[in-house]
Amino acid sequence: MTDLRIEKADGDALLRDWRYVHNVIIPTATLSLDEVRERSGRYHLEVAYLGDELVGCSTVRPPTSEEPVVTVIARVLAAHRGQGFGTEIYARGLVRARELGGEAIETVVLESNPDGLRFALEHGFVEIERYLLPGDTVPWIALRLAAEN
Repeated sequence: MTDLRIEKADGDALLRDWRYVHNVIIPTATLSLDEVRERSGRYHLEVAYLGDELVGCSTVRPPTSEEPVVTVIARVLAAHRGQGFGTEIYARGLVRARELGGEAIETVVLESNPDGLRFALEHGFVEIERYLLPGDTVPWIALRLAAEN
């Protein structure tokens, strides 16, 4: 374990940090602060810091009647990758996902993020679909956790 501090994204300062990480890693789907506020009401959002330095963020989407899976997304800024932070952020998200139930655990990665795809595959996810959202030019990769990790 490191000295990574992970907090629920409550309040505008933490939501701004979550937004920053999201928008850097997902430049094809940038979000406004109002959109992040709205998401924080539906999803469990967290931000991660090493001391006061922003490292990454996570999203856990609960299952719904239409989508009976839990989605766990861990994002780490490029300067902090390869140091185990993603594993810590993901592990917290996985605990939260298991608490929420659901038929399966999934994640999504933007195809232009090979580090994120490699991370997901190394943590037991398998690709189930590639798709483009309306107006997008870079495909998303949906992955499902294949084995208990």
